[in-house]
Amino acid sequence: MIEVRWHGRGGQGSFTIAKLLGMAASVYNGKYAQAFPSFGPERRGAPVLGFTRISEEKITDRSEVNSCDYVVVLDETLWGKAVLTGLKEATVIIINTDSPQKYQDIIPNKIITLDATKIALEILGRPITNTAMLGALVATSEMVSLDDCKNAIKHGMHAKIADKNIKLIDKAYHMVKGE
Repeated sequence: MIEVRWHGRGGQGSFTIAKLLGMAASVYNGKYAQAFPSFGPERRGAPVLGFTRISEEKITDRSEVNSCDYVVVLDETLWGKAVLTGLKEATVIIINTDSPQKYQDIIPNKIITLDATKIALEILGRPITNTAMLGALVATSEMVSLDDCKNAIKHGMHAKIADKNIKLIDKAYHMVKGE
């Protein structure tokens, strides 16, 4: 089973993107998936978590993802204890930052960086980074394909925003791949 923990703030789409990854895995890739949020009565801007589990077998665990394979940080101001909790030796952290050097060699885990805010502003005109960070995750892993994610976006988002988000995920994916 692959477990992903998404760190974002209310309004940044961390739960939306957790669901879209689950949709890409289950609907378009034939795997089992779960996606769920963890938040209280917080308001827009408060820290929130999203979780995605993907497996070849039925998933019976309904608990929060504590020990994850991937941690995706939509907002680097969330960097800290909550992000670093539950890491395995092989956990990969993907962080939205315009200062990648800041995260070099600070922990032994592999860290992938992407200035998702910059490309989201360029393509969407808004600093909503969730689909860019999904592109970075897909480029880093083999849990689902880019095409599966594009299909999930096309069918899981309103038509007026889906096309731009497909461009955004595509650009982020290729930037992380170095293409």
